[in-house]
Formats: sequence, C-alpha cells, structure tokens
Amino acid sequence: MTQQGLLAGKCAFISGASSGIGAAAARVFCREGAVVMLVARRGEKLDALTRELRGKGYEAHYTTADVARGAEVAEAVDRTLDRFGRLDVAFNNAGVGAAQVPLHVMEDELYDLIMDTNVRGVWNCMRHQIPAMLARGGAIVNTSSTAGLVATPVAAPYIASKHAVLGLTKAAAAEYASRGIRINAIAPGSTRSEMIDDWLEQEPGAEELLRGAAPLPRIAEPEEIAEAAAWLGSDRASFVVGATVPVDGGWTVR
Repeated sequence: MTQQGLLAGKCAFISGASSGIGAAAARVFCREGAVVMLVARRGEKLDALTRELRGKGYEAHYTTADVARGAEVAEAVDRTLDRFGRLDVAFNNAGVGAAQVPLHVMEDELYDLIMDTNVRGVWNCMRHQIPAMLARGGAIVNTSSTAGLVATPVAAPYIASKHAVLGLTKAAAAEYASRGIRINAIAPGSTRSEMIDDWLEQEPGAEELLRGAAPLPRIAEPEEIAEAAAWLGSDRASFVVGATVPVDGGWTVR
C-alpha cells in the first residue's frame, strides 16, 4: 500500500509495542506512512497487533525482546535492518512502573526492575539504534513522563528513572545532532494503559485526583501521546533536538 503522511517512506522501530502507548504508536505510525518493526516481550500480543495492521494494508513485522537485555535489543535492531535495510525512526517506549511505596520499605528487586527497564532499556536501545542511523541520519524519541520533570505520586525509582531518561536524551542529542540524528523525549501525563488502569483499580478515588490535577481535566488516550511521538520522528520536527515535549494536558504548567 502506498502511504502518505508524516512518516511516509520511513522505517520505524517501536519498543513496548504490545500495549498502551506503544501499540497506539504502531497504529499511528502506520497510518502516517511508516513501515514498522514492533518490539516487546509478549509475542502473542505483538502477533495479534501485527495481524491487525497487515489486515489494514500496512507493512508491519515484530520481534520479541526485553529491552533490559542488550543482546536481545541488538538482535531486534539487526532484524529491523535485515527486514527493511535501514532504520529511520526509533520510538523507545518500553517501560515499567509501580504504585507509590515508601522508599524505606521498598525491595531492591523492584528498584532493579524499574531502573533496568526504564533506564538501561533506553540506553540499550540507543546504543544499538545509533550505529544503524549514522550513515543516513534518523530520529529517536524516548518516552519519559511528567515524573521525569517533577515528583508525582508513584514509586521513587520510577521518578528517578524518568529523570534519567531525560538526561540520556539530552546527552545523546548533543553528541549526535551534528551527525544527522535528532534525539528528543516526550513526557506523557496520565494516559490510559495497562499500568495506569491497574493503579486506578487499586486506588479508589485516584481517577478523580488525576482528572482534577491538570487544566485539561481528563486522562489521555494513548493515541494522543503517539501523535506527538510521530511528529518528533518526522522531518517536520527537523530543528527539534534534545527537547522534552510534555503531552500532559497542562499538568506541568502548574
């Protein structure tokens, strides 16, 4: 199918693509003209999404990988290059979170899980995506959070990890902009996802709290976040480098 749109002719790598913002990005990126490699740990969900996209005439493929494991990310990038011959856009969206737990009673295992997925995962992705982009240039978009800008009512390691994503984004952006690779981040606010929905079920009244915390009093749909990622990955954002774009209904303006 011949496509037109923000990402027409682009080959995109999307991590965390099995649900939430990542799955929404797969749909948005395809609609905007990209061919996509979907990456996550849950192969059955990736398979179902890939079949959905192909059923609409889009070109989509998937491979399973845990972004916390560098060798698996390297293999996923290699499979992307084998399939498409190049990599133009990467959306590093995979992440895990946790509800607020007092720091002094938190288990090391939870800290390690969050930091390894959210920080090492972005590190692993960029260190293998960048070599694939050096010859032709490209764009990388990393998913941080409003928790990367201010403290939010979630687990402390999640806040630390999302601050770290912004640091990695800025450092890499400064290092590679002159070599044709634009690297930016988005900072989503409250967004419909498995993680948020689970938290809302566990915390009565939390949804009302979230709705009242931003000037735009609602929770975002994942497609609304994916739209921002698509723009940052497109040539229309050609002068945007090292930026953090809040997509939060105005939550961080207060």
